[in-house]
Amino acid sequence: MYNARIWLVVRPSVGLPLLLGTVLVLSLLVHSAILTNTDWYPSFFQGSNAAAETAAEVADSEALEPRTSIL
Repeated sequence: MYNARIWLVVRPSVGLPLLLGTVLVLSLLVHSAILTNTDWYPSFFQGSNAAAETAAEVADSEALEPRTSIL
């Protein structure tokens, strides 16, 4: 371990929970920022699939308009 001497200053029983707690808080902050600043993420969890809905709309519009061939 390259920085093994840190555990001479900070006990592992204090340092490891502090490190893991910091990682937990940062990950919760990132996830909350994603949930509050995007519109697709909450709808993804509700089961809405905008890409599939758009593809279905395109397929419906193509079914109504027949394709014309240049050949």
